[in-house]
Amino acid sequence: MEVIGQIHSYMEQTPQSELHRLGKMFGVLVIRDENGGFGYLKAFSSLLDGKHMIDGFVPPIFDFAEPDGYFRQEETSISSINTQLKHLSASDPSAQNRRNGLLQLRKTKSRALQRWLFSQYNVLSGIGKTRNLVDIFAQETPILSAEEYFSPIRNDTPSTLPPAGAGECCAPKLLQFAFLHHLTPLALAEFWIGAPPLNELRRDGYFYGACLGKCRPILNHMLQGIDVQEEPLPPFQREKIDILYQDEWLIIAMKPAGMLTTAGNNGSLSLEEYLRQSLKTPLQAVHRLDQDTSGLVVLAKTQEAYRRMQALFRTREVKKRYEAVIEYDPDSLPPAQGEITLPLLPNPFDRPRQIVDYEHGKPAYTKYNIRSQLSPSRFLVDLYPLTGRTHQLRVHCAHFNGLNAPILGDRLYGKPADRLYLHAAELQFTHPFTHILLSPKVALEISF
Repeated sequence: MEVIGQIHSYMEQTPQSELHRLGKMFGVLVIRDENGGFGYLKAFSSLLDGKHMIDGFVPPIFDFAEPDGYFRQEETSISSINTQLKHLSASDPSAQNRRNGLLQLRKTKSRALQRWLFSQYNVLSGIGKTRNLVDIFAQETPILSAEEYFSPIRNDTPSTLPPAGAGECCAPKLLQFAFLHHLTPLALAEFWIGAPPLNELRRDGYFYGACLGKCRPILNHMLQGIDVQEEPLPPFQREKIDILYQDEWLIIAMKPAGMLTTAGNNGSLSLEEYLRQSLKTPLQAVHRLDQDTSGLVVLAKTQEAYRRMQALFRTREVKKRYEAVIEYDPDSLPPAQGEITLPLLPNPFDRPRQIVDYEHGKPAYTKYNIRSQLSPSRFLVDLYPLTGRTHQLRVHCAHFNGLNAPILGDRLYGKPADRLYLHAAELQFTHPFTHILLSPKVALEISF
C-alpha cells in the first residue's frame, strides 16, 4: 500500500502524466538480501511518461531506447521507408512495383529488427541459467502477432518470435534485478494504477496476475529453482450434489462453485464424473459453467437427448437467469434495469481473459435488473444473457461501459473473495421429449 501511495503522489506531481490518460501496470517484489535483511523493489511496465528509467524503479532488462543505439538507427531507416511510401501515388501503375518492393523491404527489416531486439533480452533464472527471449519463445507453440490475429485473412504462418512488449512487463524486470544483485525473491504482486485502458479490464488499485502470452514463457524460465506457491482455487464445500430434476433422458443438477463441469487438466473431480459414479449411469453435460460459477447444469443420459438439448441451447430456446453480487458506490448506480451490448473477443496474449473490441469482437447482449441492496456497497442483480460468449456476464458487469461494477470474488476482472458470487439460478425450456415446460430454480447462497 505504501508503494501505491508513492505512485499516486507521482501522479499528483505530474498532472500531465500518462497515468491520467492511459494508466499503467506496476509491480512490487519483496526480497531478502544476503545478510537476511528484507526490502522491496518496484517496477513499471514498458515506458512511464516516455522514459525507460526513473529513479526508484528497477531498470529495463535491455535499454533499446539509447538515442545512438542500433535499434534507433534501424527504426529511423524503417521510418524513411514509410516516408517514401507516402510519396508514391497509389493510382500510378508505374509506381506499383516500387511500392511492393518497399513494402517487402519494410517487412523484412522490421522482422529482422524484432529478432535482433529480442535476442538482446538475456534473462536469468533462479538457477543462474541465462537465455534470450528468441530462444525461450522458439520452444513455445507459435502464436499469431496482434496484426495477424485481427486480420480477416490469415495467410501468414504464425510467428515464433515473442509478441511485442515481451520482456517489458514488471515481473521479468523485477526478477532480473533481484538475480543480478543476489537478492532472494519472496513475494510478487502486480497492480494497475490510473485510468483504465480502452478494451482491457483494468481498475485503479486492483491486483492482476502476469499475462500468459507474454510473460508465462519468460517466467517459466526465470522461476526455475524458486519455490512458487500455486494460487489456491476456492474449494467446493458440498459433499452431496443436489439433483433438481431427473427422468430417463435428462438430469438437472446444482454445480457448486469451485467444481469443474467436465473433466479438466488438474485431475479434480468434475460434476459430470461425480454424477456418473454416484448414479452409475452414462452422462454428458450439455453446457458448461465456469469452475468458479455455481448453479444449474443440464446433463443428458443418451446421445439423442444430448443432441436435442444442444439444439435448444444453440437456437437460444433455453432461457437463463443468473444471480450475482456486485460491488458499487450507491451514489453512482446505473439505472435499475437495462441492457449491456459490449462485443467480446479473447485476449490473444492473455487467455482466458476477454477484451471489449468494437471492431473485431463478437456481439454480446445482457439484460440486467438490480434487485436489492445487500449492504452499503453490495447489490444483488439478476443477469439475463441473450448470447453465450465466454465470460460475458463477468466482463459486462466489470467494464466501465457496462455496469462498471465487478462481480464479488471475480479473480480475473475484480478482486478475490471467498468465492465468485455468480450463480446460474434459473433455466426455462420445453422438454425435448415430453414437451413439458421445465423451469428449475435455485437461489444463490450468500455467506458474507
